[in-house]
Amino acid sequence: MEAENQQGNQGKPAAPPCAEKKRLELAEVRARLDAAKGPKYWRTLEELSASAGFDELMQREFPRQAAEWLDPVSRRGFLKLMGASMALAGLAGCTRQPLEAIVPYVRQPEDLVLGKPLYFATAIPLGGIAAPVLVKSNEGRPTKVEGNPEHPASLGACDVFAQASVLALYDPDRAQTVSYLGEVRSWGAFLGALRGPLATQQALQGASLRLLSETVTSPTLAGQIQALLAMYPKAKWHQWEPVNRDQARAGALAAFGEYVDAQYRVEEADVILSLDADFLSATGLPGSVRYTRDFAARRKLESAKLNRLYAVESTPSNTGAKADHRLPMRASEVEAFARALAQQLGVAAGAGSVPAAQAKFLAAVAKDLQAHRGRSLVIPGEGQPAALHQLAHLLNHALGNAGATVVYTQPVEAHPVDQTASLRELVGEMNAGKVDLLLVLGGNPVFTAPADLNFAAAMNKVELRIQLSPYADETAEFCQWHIPESHPLEAWSDARAYDGTISIVQPLIAPLYETKSAHEVVAAFAGQPGLSGYDLVRAYWKGQHPGADFEQFWRRSVHDGFMAGTAFPAKTVTPKAAALEPAAVAGAGTEIIFRPDPTIYDGRFANNGWLQELPKPILRTTWDNVALLSPAT
Repeated sequence: MEAENQQGNQGKPAAPPCAEKKRLELAEVRARLDAAKGPKYWRTLEELSASAGFDELMQREFPRQAAEWLDPVSRRGFLKLMGASMALAGLAGCTRQPLEAIVPYVRQPEDLVLGKPLYFATAIPLGGIAAPVLVKSNEGRPTKVEGNPEHPASLGACDVFAQASVLALYDPDRAQTVSYLGEVRSWGAFLGALRGPLATQQALQGASLRLLSETVTSPTLAGQIQALLAMYPKAKWHQWEPVNRDQARAGALAAFGEYVDAQYRVEEADVILSLDADFLSATGLPGSVRYTRDFAARRKLESAKLNRLYAVESTPSNTGAKADHRLPMRASEVEAFARALAQQLGVAAGAGSVPAAQAKFLAAVAKDLQAHRGRSLVIPGEGQPAALHQLAHLLNHALGNAGATVVYTQPVEAHPVDQTASLRELVGEMNAGKVDLLLVLGGNPVFTAPADLNFAAAMNKVELRIQLSPYADETAEFCQWHIPESHPLEAWSDARAYDGTISIVQPLIAPLYETKSAHEVVAAFAGQPGLSGYDLVRAYWKGQHPGADFEQFWRRSVHDGFMAGTAFPAKTVTPKAAALEPAAVAGAGTEIIFRPDPTIYDGRFANNGWLQELPKPILRTTWDNVALLSPAT
């Protein structure tokens, strides 16, 4: 057959082997498949046909290395060479292990059953306010966060920020080591570098030492800072939170002559008026989780009497969506509406008027509030000016709501101040060259400070700048030293809930990185670098609760997640006779309103993918920040 093919092809050029193609016959394929035993797979139809072209293609797939793989001797030599290389690499990677006792996991802890989770009570602070939670732990790793059902500030509910906090714990983008000018350093190196500047400040009594923190409600941390200020009498403590309560503080100060917090008994109110206050959202008011629960309890059909909600708001919100009657209004016009309402209720509030289209709504609200004296409630929005907060306090007192649907307590902040004014003072001193050592205890002021302050330029004029934060953020770029901050699930601390209840923050896992808590950093400045967060928190409360029963008290508090009976008692306040400031004149044109984002808050959760993916209320948008415009606009 081969000779016949050669004779038939005389005078014609020989075709290359890869050009020979064998026709694929269906009957032949079926016969081959029937003869096959067991499962067999082909990559292509050409392989199934066993054509010469496919074999040639396989021979030429790796033309330079094909001989190495096809020759068994060369292939064996190749494997020997690779094995030797790996062995050498392993020897080079051997390092001397630390001289520490390693305890094998040969005896299972008594309270641990594999596959059965454990639950621990703790708290997740946001804006200084503690969110009491119950954390699920699987084999020593926190995996799920829910509300603490025994805590009076939440009764088992929690917000999205607390639930998403476990993702922040495992975020690989967290800062992991102490750094100096971007280079990795040790905690010991930082302590060594701190001795000289602190010695200088001690001689100056801290005249050029400044501490900038977020809102502090932790009794332990506040006690540490006060002790530090006693060591350096001329040092100053400033606070700055981008989502702050400056207007609410100023309104209370104007109304009563002192700082007080208003706590609302929503479950006792038959009629509620919301003045641009989204109190049913996590970003609306401190205590919104409890307020939402209490409001919903009066919305059940089996309730003795359903409540009624009036909402005057400038932006669509959860509260407005739940309102029985909603009035959309520009943010600058809400104060004028409240003044007109006060006139109808007999409260001296200066001139105030509303357009004719809103007069009917105003009259209905005034009549309903008057008919439910002592069972009504007026709630001002956090973003509204101080005059509106003052006016809301006067309205609640005039309607007999004080002590019934609204009670007043001492502020939950350890040191309440006008934070915008405090930050402005700090910037002025930095620009004047009065600050040589600045400690930024949490937060990202370079990013969140008002643009007109130009915080970054002022900060550059400070000789030594130190920041404690969980991320190497914009502020870290302007600091020489950056200390990674421990997550609340990694560190001991304490904080107050919105009602003043002391909540214990306990770690559920050892720090994943070389992080420190605010307690440990302040202790280092106070000359106590060896104390742990646990030592500091426990020692503080041992001083507050002396006696033989402290151990029982401490264990019960850690177990429950809070100290029973520590909520602030109600205090009696009397409105001042001072008149309200004149109402601001609303300008013409379009207003721009900035509000905390319902999922990423002030931007601090922008790296949390779960919160970015969470649909916004009302809009249902994700992974974006949008400007909301009405259809008419």
